[in-house]
Formats: sequence, structure tokens, C-alpha cells
Amino acid sequence: MPTFADIVDAADRLSVDEQETLLEILRRRIATRNRAELAHDVRAARAEHANGQSHVATVAQIMDEACREP
Repeated sequence: MPTFADIVDAADRLSVDEQETLLEILRRRIATRNRAELAHDVRAARAEHANGQSHVATVAQIMDEACREP
């Protein structure tokens, strides 16, 4: 399997147009993965809510919980 450095070196050998195309492809793939992850998180949150595993909280409570060390 090529290393990250190998991939960067290979990208350097591409023309500017090819590099820009590669960049756009990578951006679209990252966006697609992010959307899929968000959709998964939403489905999980809805399931938790439907099962009664969620509770009402204020923004301050949510922020306190999010900032707490694991």
C-alpha cells in the first residue's frame, strides 16, 4: 500500500488541471462521507429518542456535558 508521501509525490507529477480535478474529487468524497456520518448520527439519535433514552436539557447542560473530560 502506498504511503501518504508516495501519494503526495504522485500528485506532484500531475498537471495543474489534474491536481485541481483530484482536489475536487477528494472534496466531494469527503462531503459524501460527512453526510453519511451525519445521517447515521441522526438515525441513532432518533432511535434513542424513540426508545426513551433521551432527556430534555438546556444548552448550558449540553455544553457542560460536551466539555467534560472523558
